[in-house]
Amino acid sequence: MPTNSLKTEQDCRDFLTGLKLMGTGGGGSAVTGMELLTAALQEGLELSWIDAADLPDEAYSCTVFGSGSIAEGHPEDEAGIEKLAQELGIPNRYGFRAPEAAVRELATYSGVKIGALVAVELGAGNTAAPLVTAARLGIPLVDGDYSGRAVPQEMQTTYFLMDKSITPAAVVDWWGDVILIKEGASAAMIERIGKMLAVASYGVVYFASVLLSAPETRQTVVPGTLTLSFDLGKAIHQALASGKDPIAAAVSHLNGWHFFSGVVSDKDWQDKEGVMVGTIHLQGTGSYRGQNMQVWFLNENHVSWLNGTPYVCSPDLILLANPHTGEGYTNTEIKSGDEVAVLGCQVHPAFRSQKGVAHFGPRYWGFDFDYTPIEQVLGAAQ
Repeated sequence: MPTNSLKTEQDCRDFLTGLKLMGTGGGGSAVTGMELLTAALQEGLELSWIDAADLPDEAYSCTVFGSGSIAEGHPEDEAGIEKLAQELGIPNRYGFRAPEAAVRELATYSGVKIGALVAVELGAGNTAAPLVTAARLGIPLVDGDYSGRAVPQEMQTTYFLMDKSITPAAVVDWWGDVILIKEGASAAMIERIGKMLAVASYGVVYFASVLLSAPETRQTVVPGTLTLSFDLGKAIHQALASGKDPIAAAVSHLNGWHFFSGVVSDKDWQDKEGVMVGTIHLQGTGSYRGQNMQVWFLNENHVSWLNGTPYVCSPDLILLANPHTGEGYTNTEIKSGDEVAVLGCQVHPAFRSQKGVAHFGPRYWGFDFDYTPIEQVLGAAQ
């Protein structure tokens, strides 16, 4: 039985509001997510998810996700894909149904009947896509994901931490190109191949991979994160409707912190090898006036500095939100002059393991300082 479902457009908006915040600056486009969800409702599809405990033991799951840069200029809707297809002189064979094609290709190649999907991460586009794909395939989506937030690489997932095989993997783009990755030298190499394929495909490619039995799925998934995101979005919506502070509602729901307020003074970035990388510069406002914060991102937010001193870092979550609406910012859309509330919360404990921090902490991203858990950073700051 479904643990939760989206029945109305407002449900979809609430779900995406929560997912966009949990996307930590990445996780795909909310424009894409809303187009996918509303089209599915209009088709009469059931948009629901189930607890991993309800998966039949004989079922196998896979994950499906988009790989590529979140930089400006990539299509965010079917009209944008069609326009690009016309410019390139190639057909738009799959569009946003490419994830569905990838799952079918993986099932055919592996000879395994896929009975459920799991989102690889939380994000307005990259969680909406597997939800709609599962509905179209007539199989359930599990209430959970493999990252507990959005992440830029395979190495920031629970299946990587638990040495679950990423391959075989089916990769499909909008145009109908299909690539099967039988084996990979390492997770990092598969990640690199995926990003290079995305560059070659003029935007994004969609992976179907990580075939797991139901018991393995239950062992690996970060549980309950879809319901958490939906409830987070509803909490923000209800706060706004009742004239309350949406930021306070989000912080309370996440058991987190509001640790800076400011205005974006600059964003420097580049689209590099299939990812968007850069730094957001904030000048403090209100009680933070006279202070500054920098947030470095690789698609998602990973490292922050307060007045030049290392502050909250991945794997914990750094969330940039509009202080008036509670809506999260993606790093694609945030710009100079935007007002920002900087929030944070703890990551799932699996990512605080030695292996987790080694592939998710600041040293992994090339910075010469160690990860300090957010509760220690902010406890010391207080």
